[in-house]
Amino acid sequence: MSGIAIPEGNLACGARETAEILLPDVLNLHAQRVFVFAALAAQQKALVVDAELLYVAAMFMNVGLTGAYAFSQRRYELDSASAARQFLVSHRVADATVLEVWYAVALHTTSEIPDHASPLAASLAAGVRTDLFGDKAANLSRESKAEILKELPRGKQFKERFIEAISHGVAHRPASTFGTVSADVLERADPDYRRLNYCGLILGAKWKD
Repeated sequence: MSGIAIPEGNLACGARETAEILLPDVLNLHAQRVFVFAALAAQQKALVVDAELLYVAAMFMNVGLTGAYAFSQRRYELDSASAARQFLVSHRVADATVLEVWYAVALHTTSEIPDHASPLAASLAAGVRTDLFGDKAANLSRESKAEILKELPRGKQFKERFIEAISHGVAHRPASTFGTVSADVLERADPDYRRLNYCGLILGAKWKD
């Protein structure tokens, strides 16, 4: 769609199967759209990115929000990155490539840093921003956007359902949201949530001055 072919190699098929099993529809379709938007972003920026690795990264980026990590206290992005690493290692992917995917997944909600990490990380983060914020969506033709959304629909109230999915995945580990976008999610979803404050931590440190 829009000139982007969905990878059909062993890695891509395995990652897609994992996403379909573990992720709710709202996150699975989000991941599929992110791949397409990320691949388009790579084209527009003339970045050289392995399409299959980009697809794997997109499929795994929200796996850390699933029930498999219901007792984790780490950032969900780290759990997602670790899941991607485990998957790639099981397919005997080279260590350097595994690390590149790990960083792309771990950083996909972080501002600016992915753009300086690797073409893979930059493309994945760009795809996420397009699907969630509409960033650079104006660069796509009306026909291109219509084709993507026909094949991979957002569905009714995608925005609210996406926020709910993030909230559900991080509600049990509020401390992990310090300094992340997930803090914004919990602040909206949980009336009892109080975010940690960077200045408060400094001023409350057990030092005299």
